[in-house]
Amino acid sequence: MSAASCLLTEDQFLCSICLDVFTDPVTLPCGHNFCQNCITEHWDSNVSWQCPNCKEIFRKRPQLKINTVLKEMSAQFRQSAQKKSSSSSSERQVSKPGEVPCDVCTGTKMKALKSCLVCLTSYCETHLEPHLTKSGLKRHQLMDPVENLEDRMCDKHDKLLELFCKNDQRCVCVLCSVTDHKTHDVVPLKEGYEGKKAELGKTEAEIQQMIQKRRVKIEELKHSVELSDENADREIAEGVGVFSALKESVERRQAELINSIKEKQRETEKQAEGFIRELEQEISELEKRRAEVEQLSRSEDHLQLLQKFTSLNAAPPTKDWTEVRVHPPSYEGTVVRAVKQLEETISEQMKKLIEAELKRVQQYEVDVTLDPDTANPWLILSDDGKQVYDSKVKKNLPDNPERFDHCVIVLSKQSFSSGRFYYEVQVEGKTDWDLGVARESINRKGQTVLSPQNGFWTIVLRNENEYKACADPSVHLSLQSGPEKVGVFVDYEEGLVSFYDVDAAALIYSFTGCSFTEKIYPFFSPFLNNDGKNSAPLIISPVSHTE
Repeated sequence: MSAASCLLTEDQFLCSICLDVFTDPVTLPCGHNFCQNCITEHWDSNVSWQCPNCKEIFRKRPQLKINTVLKEMSAQFRQSAQKKSSSSSSERQVSKPGEVPCDVCTGTKMKALKSCLVCLTSYCETHLEPHLTKSGLKRHQLMDPVENLEDRMCDKHDKLLELFCKNDQRCVCVLCSVTDHKTHDVVPLKEGYEGKKAELGKTEAEIQQMIQKRRVKIEELKHSVELSDENADREIAEGVGVFSALKESVERRQAELINSIKEKQRETEKQAEGFIRELEQEISELEKRRAEVEQLSRSEDHLQLLQKFTSLNAAPPTKDWTEVRVHPPSYEGTVVRAVKQLEETISEQMKKLIEAELKRVQQYEVDVTLDPDTANPWLILSDDGKQVYDSKVKKNLPDNPERFDHCVIVLSKQSFSSGRFYYEVQVEGKTDWDLGVARESINRKGQTVLSPQNGFWTIVLRNENEYKACADPSVHLSLQSGPEKVGVFVDYEEGLVSFYDVDAAALIYSFTGCSFTEKIYPFFSPFLNNDGKNSAPLIISPVSHTE
């Protein structure tokens, strides 16, 4: 076996498909040998059973059987090659990080000495030998070893990419430079590399700056989460405290109600028990008297009968029980009064909650000023942009797209597309007004219908005491007293618009579940002058933070 193997060259032990020593070699009818897995995968990926070497096509798929002789010879050759490789490995250099490894070596990769531009393969000293000795391979162009050789070749001309086209910003070969890129500014790769390296330095700095900004943003987000956790804990503690107080109040009122009813019942029972004892006492006396009468009626002693009869008739008369009654206690109003007291307790808790809520939302105060470019021509705005009222004279103003031409409306200069904001408006002395927020794309020409569907989230006053939230449908508001100053709070992401009576620290109305997809603006309408009855202005006032 050893003598036979010595007659064979290394190429004869290599599968022409995987270019490695045979593994489970099989022989085709044409006489060529391949690894069993290699030929099977080759045929599975093709439509015909063809020999990869001689291209002979078989009418039916040949039955593959392992060539045991060749298998043994291949195994022996592999062992011999491994021994040879291990014995000479000390003389060759193993590829280190940053060095180009041999593409042919299996197992330990040796350092490549050359790369072949024809084979597109890098070879170590051992595997480079055929290119130095065989006539057919000697004609191949060798170069200093490089990695990813296929990526360094021109797809069109199969030449090494060794130039850089500044016009197209791409690597090209020598043939490209005299054909497609003939009129372009083409420079050697090194010059192009140096230019790009400078740009990469700038890009690296920009990327580093972007990374730093994102790290800062991460810290901001983490801080936001921490604040959110603190807010959540505070809200939970506050909510638990409120509900605990309400629960305690309910239980106390319930106990008082039960005790009150039971006390009335005990008084009724006590009264009945007194009547019953008195009746039982009288029954006992009457039964004694009846026994005496019965005994006397059987007596034959005339004298005794007459004497006793007189004494019996002299006994005091019994009590008249005809009109005596035990009246069940009346419980009418007992439960109602208890619930009324509970309502008062809840109302007190609600007032505390609203006061705390108003104090929190006032922290989001923004400086709002009126935008004269949006104001209806009948409106008069103060110089500082903080007051507006309806006049009797229409000003001659340009009808720009932002201006309301029919309704007496004005928007703020400030717009908001995220976050939370709060402002306060004095409405004292007015009989009619509209307040709220509006989206940027609302219709500003002609008649305007206030509703969320049309882009308005507002409350209004009409006829001095008729308050309404312009929802879909509108909601009439029952307020204990008319507000003199209205606070408006908006949470853009939460879709919340709330209105507060600032002086009473009371919630007037909230729009919830609003869908904000564009900029929104604070909205003001002092409404019509109404012959001077509604001449007072709407005033954007500074926030006096609730203590």
